[in-house]
Formats: sequence, structure tokens, C-alpha cells
Amino acid sequence: MRAKITAQHRPHHATQAAAAPEVRAAVPSPTVPSPLPGPAPTTGPITWDELHLAGRNHEAPLESLRWPVSPPGLHYVLTHFDVPDVDPVAWRLRFGGVVSHALALTLSDLRRRPRRTLTVTLECAGNGRSRLEPRPISQPWDLGGFGTAEWTGTPLAPLLAEAGVEPEAVELVFEGEDRGFQAGVEQRFARSLSIAEASAPDVLLAYEMNGAPLPPQHGFPVRLVVPGWYGMASVKWLSSIEAVAEPFAGYQQAVAYRYQEDADDGGAPVERIRVRSLMVPPGVPDFLTRRRTVDAGPTMLRGRAWSGAGPVTKVEVGIDGVWAAAQLEPPVGPYAWQEWSCPWVATRGAHRLACRAHDAAGNVQPEEAPWNLQGMGNNGVQTLEVEVRDPGAAS
Repeated sequence: MRAKITAQHRPHHATQAAAAPEVRAAVPSPTVPSPLPGPAPTTGPITWDELHLAGRNHEAPLESLRWPVSPPGLHYVLTHFDVPDVDPVAWRLRFGGVVSHALALTLSDLRRRPRRTLTVTLECAGNGRSRLEPRPISQPWDLGGFGTAEWTGTPLAPLLAEAGVEPEAVELVFEGEDRGFQAGVEQRFARSLSIAEASAPDVLLAYEMNGAPLPPQHGFPVRLVVPGWYGMASVKWLSSIEAVAEPFAGYQQAVAYRYQEDADDGGAPVERIRVRSLMVPPGVPDFLTRRRTVDAGPTMLRGRAWSGAGPVTKVEVGIDGVWAAAQLEPPVGPYAWQEWSCPWVATRGAHRLACRAHDAAGNVQPEEAPWNLQGMGNNGVQTLEVEVRDPGAAS
């Protein structure tokens, strides 16, 4: 199956002059376990299920790229089930499974341990999903499934050493407090990492975001933060860590978060964040269509770029198909996005803007990312249509 990425707007914005697009009911969710995480992809209008997901989750507006650290209210949020109501006094983080010493730690226990703060850019693995055609049915991200925060907590590795992970353990399973059904499977949200990945020195048990206790939607009282990985690895509302002697086959590991060509393809696992750059939309927007109007003359185009495979080494800006190198700033930390800027003398008329990033591993953003069944890892080049007007035309 092969499909293309749409250019600037979501499929249901294709006819701007027409009446408001129809919103129709989704294909009913299956009631028995299925190899797919949801209904089949569609080229039709947005479904009620997608609309509901978009309303309860949260994209970062592209203008929030101006902030080097995202305020909590502008950081993206994806909640699979419900935001749990966790009593921080009664809460315990339990270490068990194939370990020498089971542990049950309170929030106070974690706060008394060595404290670290890391600036980390997180991105949802489904970011850009709604730009694929046919559109995979799930959270209908456009491009705002991102955010950068200062996460404070204690490193995980010393606690693994204290628990004494046995040699036969191959993975650690991280389980959250959030619970529900997906594709007919009742579950708590749970993901695993290899022992080596989980033991990396910068994997944190975080209890603060931007210097304050975690907000409920961001995993209060404690969440995992796995720098460089898509957000699904950073399990929120963390309740247990279990060392296991067999690879974890839970739904969110073995079925969801896979790069699949079709339903019969087991797919490769989604792991590290693919290289991406995004632009702060210049000028001012139209309320409904978000199309941009820019005054003619010197304009500074700005944005951010990031990758889970190392630092970004170059960002290019395209003006009507002609590419030029942007000025790229160093990151504030090894896992944080990088600011870029590029001057443009805007001339009257319609223009097409774009940006693309290169990283230290040699990866380059593609014009179109390969289509996949779950809509994962779509890091295709951002394009932006703008209309440039005479400077005195503003009312």
C-alpha cells in the first residue's frame, strides 16, 4: 500500500470555499483483540472519534516554537485513557520481577535521592499523522505533537543497581496508573526498554516539570523520561517497574507503535525520534484556514529542529523551491531542540515556504515520509503557503 502526504492542509480542509466539512461517525471499534490499533485508514472526512480525541488531547501551536522551553500549557499532551487521580501520599513506585531486592518507594524517597534536571524535547510518535493519505484513524495530530521541558528527578540506573536486576533479565516493563481498552484489549498503559537502554545515565524518574510538580496531565506524581525516544517510552503516572526474563509482549509494545506497511506486517518497533524541523508561521493567520498573510520586506524566518539520533547539523529553508542554509544555534543540552533563523526579503504575491533538517547520523528530512498503517514517525518536510501584501495594506 502506498500513499502520499498532503501538502499544507488536512484532508478535510481540501475545499476551503465549500461549506463546513461533514463530520461522520467512525467505524465501530472492535470488541475483540485485533492486530490493528483501530479502524482502517480513510480518505474521508474527520470522524467523531477523531474529533473527540483531538478535543481531549492537546497540540502545541506552532507559534510556541518561539519559547526555548515550552510552558506546561503549550507542551503537547497525549493521554491514552483517563488522567488518573493519584494520591501522592499513598502512591508507591514498586520495583519487582527478576531482582534481588524488591523495592517500594514513596515520593519522598525519590526526592531524597540525587537530583538532576535535563532539558528534553519530546515528540509524539504519531505527530503529522493527519497529513498522511489515506489517514490512519487515531489521534489526528497535525504538526503540534511536540514540546521541550526541564524535567527534574532522579536517575533510574542507581535504583536498578539497588534492586539488583538479575543477569537473566532482558527488559524492564514500566506500567502506568492509566487504564482502559484499546482494540478490545483491557490494559494499563505499559512499555518496556532493554536493560541497557533503561540503564542509560540520563533516563530519569521525573517528579518536576519546569521547576514545579508535574501537572496531572503530564504524569503526576512521577513519570519516566527517556531522552531521544518518541514520547510513548516516557510512561506517565508510573506505578511499577518489573524486570522480566522474556521480551514484553504487551499491547503498547507488540501491537501499537510499529512501522507497518499493512495489517499482515508485524512491523519494526517505533523507537528514536526522527530528524525534524518546524517553522514559526510568519505574519498573521486567517482564523479558520490558518493561511498566513505577511507584509512585504525583510522578514526573519525562525523555528526549531531536533533529532533522537544526535544533534542537528544543518537546517535549510526553502522559498518557492529554492533552498538556503539557515543559521543554526547549539542546543542548550544534548536532548533539546535547536533554534534556527533565516532572513527573507518577502515580495508581493503567493509564496511556498519549507524547512528541512539534517542530523549528525546523516539523516535528512524527506520531502514525503513513507506511509505506514499506524501513521508513525511522519517527519516529512513542513510546507507553508503565505500571501505577501504591500506593507501599507493592513487595516
